[in-house]
Amino acid sequence: MHVDRTPTRPHGRRLLGGALALAVGSGLVLVGGAGTAQAADVNVARNAGFENGLAYWSCSAGSGATVSSPVRTGAGALRATPAGLDNAKCVQTVTVKPNSTYTLSAWVQGGYAYLGATGTGTTDVSTWTPDSASWKQLTTTFTTGASTTSVQIYTHGWYGTSPYSVDDVSVFGPDGGGGQDPDPTVPSTPAGLAAGTVTTSSVALSWGAVSGATGYKVYRDGGNPQTVTGTSATVTGLTADTAYQFQVSATNAAGESAKSAAVTARTAKPTDPGPGPAVPRHAVTGYWQNFDNGAAKQKLRDVQAAYDIIAVSFADSTATPGQITFNLDPAVGYASVADFKADIAAKKAAGKSVILSVGGEKGNVTINSDATATAFADSAYALMQEYGFNGIDIDLEHGVNSTYLTKALRQLSAKAGSSMVLTMAPQTIDMQNTGSEYFKTALAVKDILTVVNTQYYNSGSMLGCDGKVYSQGSVDFLTALACIQLQGGLAPSQVGLGVPASTRGAGSGYVDPQVVKNALDCLTRGTGCGTFKPAQTWPALRGAMTWSTNWDATAGNAWSNAVGPHVHNLP
Repeated sequence: MHVDRTPTRPHGRRLLGGALALAVGSGLVLVGGAGTAQAADVNVARNAGFENGLAYWSCSAGSGATVSSPVRTGAGALRATPAGLDNAKCVQTVTVKPNSTYTLSAWVQGGYAYLGATGTGTTDVSTWTPDSASWKQLTTTFTTGASTTSVQIYTHGWYGTSPYSVDDVSVFGPDGGGGQDPDPTVPSTPAGLAAGTVTTSSVALSWGAVSGATGYKVYRDGGNPQTVTGTSATVTGLTADTAYQFQVSATNAAGESAKSAAVTARTAKPTDPGPGPAVPRHAVTGYWQNFDNGAAKQKLRDVQAAYDIIAVSFADSTATPGQITFNLDPAVGYASVADFKADIAAKKAAGKSVILSVGGEKGNVTINSDATATAFADSAYALMQEYGFNGIDIDLEHGVNSTYLTKALRQLSAKAGSSMVLTMAPQTIDMQNTGSEYFKTALAVKDILTVVNTQYYNSGSMLGCDGKVYSQGSVDFLTALACIQLQGGLAPSQVGLGVPASTRGAGSGYVDPQVVKNALDCLTRGTGCGTFKPAQTWPALRGAMTWSTNWDATAGNAWSNAVGPHVHNLP
């Protein structure tokens, strides 16, 4: 990892007289005619980025080790694990100047993390943060005493909690004379670049390690650099049966090497995964989480039998606008991608549709031009071919452009054929009227659309089809808002009710499964209604959706056990 050791400009001072000269390149500031030299501030911590193992560091009870992932920058970071009565304390003694102020900082991730300094000769300091899923910087300052020439800096976690990671430590202040990490030089060009396994949408690459490199850039056809820290990478989002040229360079804080000699690789030809089963007249849709957020972890084989459509959440965007790819999260527990693909095939053989969801709360794909529409269609079809997905779910929560999203979906449908499953999961605000971009898209692709499962949660109050305001969490909210779509041009078979599987599945809007059953009965049979009673019924209503199969499993499958049979027994 790279630790920024660039000196900052010394604090200015008011000159009462004399001349001011800068000693260019010397790191000194000369003040006054006679002048006294001040050394520029530096980082006095050694092996601050853990690129050299645990050199200069000592960790209690063997609790610390350097790892290649997660790292913030470069190729290494500290990973320390509290156990029993040991809080995984790692320390380093740094050389300092007396009567000087230093800024102590470090980037941390994972469990509880503390950062501090002792033996300052004045007031010892510390700071901390609770669990952090992403890198977070801790910062504090200390002043050394009149005779202090060394200070012990430390990190530690908390007893019995998760491991914590540390990267990019800095003790920034006057040079105490204890030496610094040497400035890096530009690394040499990587050698041995070779292509490995190819799929219809990806190429695996590997190359030899370069001394002094903290990262590498992988180039595709001379551009589109992908940054990695190791000596291998898989380039994804490629088009099937297409030749690509790849090069790699090495990087560190000093710069980037020349690109390696190019290698050419061709992606695999697509194979037809088969049309998959037909979606039943009344269907239950469930989102399967390709990540760990505290809900029960599932493999696809574990998804409850009540679900007819399983939406794998989520696809990832690439550096190419409009293009998507899929990265199986190791946290889910699959031993290999092949194992995941086998589960998809098994679910299809059991009569289920497995589709890839695009979007979600934190994900987005921009489709706002002919080029991005084509990039989306090509990459989505490649993923359907590679994994065997039956179709695509559109769960974009902002930035929908109906003109180009429609073009993208029609291009995809032309490639995939009439058996493609196409679902959508708009927010309630997106389906309030037929003029919204989401609603316009749904109507524009009505002839290839399977179902729209609007998310009737995390919403607040909304208008129903009768012009009245309804609050989420009630039968009326579900029925009066679904009525907008039913009266706005969608077929009953294209309308589903989306709700959380448990109280933990959404920030607000959870309803008991009995409320979902009542809403379904109200819309299909005219029974179980609240104060809102539609003027007609829609017996062909498709069914219900939930976020997520994982939260359903966490709650003992209460949602699917109750709603699943009810949906399947609708008229």
